[in-house]
Amino acid sequence: MRTRHAFGAAVALTWLACPQTAWADAGGLSFWLPGIFGSLAAAPAVPGWSTATIYLHLQSSAGGEKDFIRGGNVVAGLNARADVVVQGFTYTFATPLLGAQAAVSILGAPGNVDVGIDATLTGPRGNTISGSRSDNRWTFADVFYQGTLKWNQGVHNEMVYVTGNIPSGTYDVNRLANLSFGFVAVDAGAGYTYLNPKTGNEFSIVGGLTYSFENTALQYQNGIDFHVDWAASHFLSKNMLVGLGGYYFQQLTGDSGPGARLGDFKGGVLGIGPQVGFIFPLNEGYQGYLNLRGFRDFAAENRPEGWTAWLTFAVSPAPPEHAASKPITRKY
Repeated sequence: MRTRHAFGAAVALTWLACPQTAWADAGGLSFWLPGIFGSLAAAPAVPGWSTATIYLHLQSSAGGEKDFIRGGNVVAGLNARADVVVQGFTYTFATPLLGAQAAVSILGAPGNVDVGIDATLTGPRGNTISGSRSDNRWTFADVFYQGTLKWNQGVHNEMVYVTGNIPSGTYDVNRLANLSFGFVAVDAGAGYTYLNPKTGNEFSIVGGLTYSFENTALQYQNGIDFHVDWAASHFLSKNMLVGLGGYYFQQLTGDSGPGARLGDFKGGVLGIGPQVGFIFPLNEGYQGYLNLRGFRDFAAENRPEGWTAWLTFAVSPAPPEHAASKPITRKY
């Protein structure tokens, strides 16, 4: 119980790294950043306030044979990098809701984005423009929110969630580099975590759907996206885990609107990578959690390919000392 709660309160916060280079499906990437959910995604946590600080590095590129919509233009040869520091806050309720443990989270993120293209093929008025172009700036992401309900039955844990964004004022249709989206999106789904403290084995899987509203500045609306994140880990001790994680992303319906000049432009990608996590006590009834994980894209369709690295430091309430001697029987 102590190990399950310890990691459940910390690792569940890794979804907070939602900000990305904010290209939507129009630019080859989506509102949903694959790999957000990781180990113990559906495991209940210790009630109270938790915080997470996440450094996220994203690197992606696409060759000149691939075209993308960027800022109302059709561009070719895309290279991008983003470095973002995410700060998130989560409150986990002690009183059950519908027999489940409820939690709400909110976050914001400043970051640096660098985007380069080899050529702009067509401009907003149909003019042909050639030559490379780049854009670099420090900016802010949208504000993100999430709500979860989690149920526990021994080694089995289930979850439903809903998440979305509140657009910030930093989106600029004339810039290549954005952290905010320029539109509203809502994502919802469900997940499952198997956690056996006796063997130290854990497996989590979360799937969901994203619906994006129109970007009125571009007259472009992304299609509906489907995604699955998974992770498998083993506890080497009650304070350390190692494992693998991955994701599958596929756009189900095509993009639409006058700005969707590349047609349906359905995207998809697979990814996989390692992870390691450490938990340690802090003062006054809190504990810290440090997690490092990375993912490599492959089999990308209508998306740039690249890799992401996540470094998470989370602080959450420590589980009661006496919980370690009790069996996992509590149900939320």
